[in-house]
Amino acid sequence: MAINEKALSKGELRKLTALRKSLGENIADEAFTKWLSNKPSVVELTDPVARQLEAVLATLANDKGFKLGNYGYTVKKAKGKGANGFVARRNVKPS
Repeated sequence: MAINEKALSKGELRKLTALRKSLGENIADEAFTKWLSNKPSVVELTDPVARQLEAVLATLANDKGFKLGNYGYTVKKAKGKGANGFVARRNVKPS
């Protein structure tokens, strides 16, 4: 069975190349196919803070007076001595 190398990620392609160099073409392709079939599927991890921010902002989705502007805002954790909370800065169009 031929392996579609264009569908592989960079790390998977490196692993396949290393296997081919050490084991030879036929054995490496068979071993890589078995490894790829046993590899766990990719689980998309979501940031819990991002989910909470989305939930809070979802309550304002239908509010006509609440506007985020064309370029939105950047929200960061406050830094410095005794700082707590968040800092929100408006993104402006680069000139």
